[in-house]
Amino acid sequence: MEENKVRRNLYRVLRKTGVGKQDIRPGATYTSDLNFDSVDWKIFTFFLEGIFDISVHDEELYNLKNVNDTVNFLKHSA
Repeated sequence: MEENKVRRNLYRVLRKTGVGKQDIRPGATYTSDLNFDSVDWKIFTFFLEGIFDISVHDEELYNLKNVNDTVNFLKHSA
């Protein structure tokens, strides 16, 4: 999938998770910058799987430290 489309859809997912538009940037970490907790991860996973039509395993989620990691993961998964 084209990187711009991946980014656009990922940003949609993050907005649905409650992340402010101004906080979304490639290097933003989920735990420190975006303040994800366990509920945020569940919501994020739900929308990520739905919008990208993929299944994400827990071990794959643990490797996603920031927005850019997720873009790279999605480019190879979707």
